[in-house]
Amino acid sequence: MEPPIEAPSGDDQGGPLSGLRVLELGHFIAAPFSTRVLADLGADVIKVEPPGRGDPVRTWGIIPEGERDSIWWSVHGRNKRSITADLKKPEGIALVKRLIAGVDAVVENFKPGQLASWGLGPEDMKAVNPEVIVVQISGYGQTGPGHNRAAFGVIGEAVGGLRHLTGHPPDVSDLPPVRTGISIGDSVAGLYGAIGLLAALFEKSRGQGRPGRGVDVALTESILSLLEGCLPEYGVTGAIRQPTGSTLPTNAPSNAYPTSDGRWFLIAANSNALFRRLCMAMGRQDLADDPRYADNPSRVRHAAELDAAIAHWTTGMTLDAVAAKVEAADVPCSRIYDIADIAADPQFVDRGMVRRVADPRLGEVLHPGVVPGMTGGPAGGVRWAGPAVGAHTEEVLTELLGMSGAEIQALKKEGVL
Repeated sequence: MEPPIEAPSGDDQGGPLSGLRVLELGHFIAAPFSTRVLADLGADVIKVEPPGRGDPVRTWGIIPEGERDSIWWSVHGRNKRSITADLKKPEGIALVKRLIAGVDAVVENFKPGQLASWGLGPEDMKAVNPEVIVVQISGYGQTGPGHNRAAFGVIGEAVGGLRHLTGHPPDVSDLPPVRTGISIGDSVAGLYGAIGLLAALFEKSRGQGRPGRGVDVALTESILSLLEGCLPEYGVTGAIRQPTGSTLPTNAPSNAYPTSDGRWFLIAANSNALFRRLCMAMGRQDLADDPRYADNPSRVRHAAELDAAIAHWTTGMTLDAVAAKVEAADVPCSRIYDIADIAADPQFVDRGMVRRVADPRLGEVLHPGVVPGMTGGPAGGVRWAGPAVGAHTEEVLTELLGMSGAEIQALKKEGVL
């Protein structure tokens, strides 16, 4: 593989969330993803990890020989300060409470009630910092008859309705519905956690902050919120949206079409103007004039016939030849990118979405950039790669709590840190 195009250097070290201090009591994906988004935008995120082993997600994915942490951790833990504290020991709880007194927000994703059983529930946090915003991310939420059920992202995707929609219709394949290839349920919930935190901060900045304000995010609800018209359509008509493979039942043509070199090419010509331009590129004026395809509802009703006509055209050419014709017609289209395509894509690279980051463990690592991009001032960036377990313990405890080196060493000796 050719080496990736060099990403722009000189990350802006500031960001719109500079000055915001967040304590992360998170593990695995949802809460850590939420705080990574905040840290990318400049927030000071202090991640509390168990002494020794750290966050279990450090062992997920490829682990280079001789290393304890995965390559993924370089991104997942970036821009955060890692400290250790044993939350199963009173001294660890007391230490974390002292930290909570000096932060703006806490983000956690333990099973509902777990932190409270250790003396670190929302009320315990408010007792030491009445202004702190507590973001809680869990499988089913903090209330309701099923709130204490165990869940991961895949469960949120199943209960939230997304897993039902992935894959092909039953008459095409009897294989189980597929996953998206990543833990999207966790990541979406993490985004909602960040949004909720920022909403609470905005409210507070206008002098309208409410004592006890908290953010309650459920994996299941985060996925359900993505399902477009599925719920209202069911409520009105009783229709249950079914899996449709690589198409959607709401617009046409929008599908993956085969090419002569055994590849797939996506074409999304689902407005009237785009459809006509596609027909001209295909040399099929007859399709543009066919009353069956006069508008989107008509095209949806006859999507199978329309897709067959487009596929007949694409199978006569290579992917590059199809791309040249469809792109020239200014119709949304693309081949399906794998990660090597992404790493070498000039658009991603130009906008800083593929960048080389120095990692003390691994050397130079490719990281995705910061989303969203922002203009008009410091926009955040990648300040450092995911740190070792407890790399910032002494720094944080000295800076925030004024602890001496002797006090810190004593806690380490006792296994608290």
